[in-house]
Amino acid sequence: MEEVKAIPKIVKRSVHSHITGLGLDKNGKALRIGGGLVGQEEAREAAGIVVQLVKEGKLGGRGVLMVGPPGTGKTAIAVAIARELGEDTPFVSLDGSEIVGSQRKTETLLQALRRAIGLRIREERVIVEGVVAELKYVKRQTPFYPYPTVGGARITLETKDETASYTVGPEIAEQLMALNVRKGDVIMIDTETGAVRKMGKARDKGEKRFDIEMEREIEIPSGPLKKKKELVRTVTLHDIDVSVAARRVAFSGLLALFETERELGDEDRKQANEVAKKLIDEGRAELVPGVMFIDDVHMLDLECFSFLTRAMESDFSPIIVMATNRGVTKIRGTDVESPHGIPRDLLDRLLIITTRPYTSEEIREIIKIRAEEEEAPLSDEALEALTKLGTERSLRYAVQLLEPARIMAIRRGALKVERRDVEEVARIFADLKKSLETVEKFKDLMIY
Repeated sequence: MEEVKAIPKIVKRSVHSHITGLGLDKNGKALRIGGGLVGQEEAREAAGIVVQLVKEGKLGGRGVLMVGPPGTGKTAIAVAIARELGEDTPFVSLDGSEIVGSQRKTETLLQALRRAIGLRIREERVIVEGVVAELKYVKRQTPFYPYPTVGGARITLETKDETASYTVGPEIAEQLMALNVRKGDVIMIDTETGAVRKMGKARDKGEKRFDIEMEREIEIPSGPLKKKKELVRTVTLHDIDVSVAARRVAFSGLLALFETERELGDEDRKQANEVAKKLIDEGRAELVPGVMFIDDVHMLDLECFSFLTRAMESDFSPIIVMATNRGVTKIRGTDVESPHGIPRDLLDRLLIITTRPYTSEEIREIIKIRAEEEEAPLSDEALEALTKLGTERSLRYAVQLLEPARIMAIRRGALKVERRDVEEVARIFADLKKSLETVEKFKDLMIY
């Protein structure tokens, strides 16, 4: 057996990865800075009321519309709503142009809706749980691939009362590698599905510990390695749709392998709804309404708006949050003008939340938060330079310069981003105003 070294996993940070909630106090009032959000107090307090309505089951048949200039935190507040509803609350984000650009607009919307509805399932499973005492991966050579791949693993687990070794297949071994499991980690393996979960590090076990650890330390499990345990997992209705459709295809025989297009049908979704309702009625699951966010909603047409109106009245419906930066404009595909390019009958079903441009002080605080999240330490002068760019040009432009400025600092061998780094990346990366000025200057050379 040869040991295969795990490849470190590169994690890409989301623009809104720092958001933990709406940042409200116990009375529903917005803190100036809270939950990763800055400013927009009125909008956040309104969103807090929306969250309360959802928790009380009183938002049925209605949605939310966020209205405000670009870069004023509309998407961030939608993410914060989902965070407030729970850690496992589904959040699905779409853009209006993405929807109208698809060949089947309503199918795109329907799949997004069902991805935004979760089912929190509680079930008793047989699991193996313990501290990793030893882990070795096994290489496998195949005639169809020139390089060795992971063929399995040999893992020794222990609790306070028992020790045992297990041989696992490539599917579980690949999960162990992806989770960067090593000696001293406490893991749990579902014996039925093979799903691996990394619980944390065992106290007083394994590799040398540091003063500050990225992973939490937990007590060494006691009792037998193999036992029954209640597990909680959240799946979406779309996951159940796909599972039902997969069984249908499997039963349809060999000819299904040659189908050029396999689509989810109404019958698949009907059966999925029945499965979900049965689990809920039996007390084995609970519905988790998620958030479906549609940015640039003014890009949608009448067909899409009609679909959303019907969707809001459905028994299985997420919280639909839309955003726009348009005033009175034509409804796409018609000559009818309407506020925000949305039909009046749908507007009557929406709670409207407005956002405003950020102040200079708020822009400074937002840049500080993003710099910490992206591990780009700023000097005071660099922070002021970025704040000025955010105020005079746009907040998005200033935030986008953080990573390039960090690269500039690294090239100089500096520990912090300085003003000169910000000025240099602002010189070589244009904002929208500068790019338009360039086009205007050289318009005779441009192709239209």
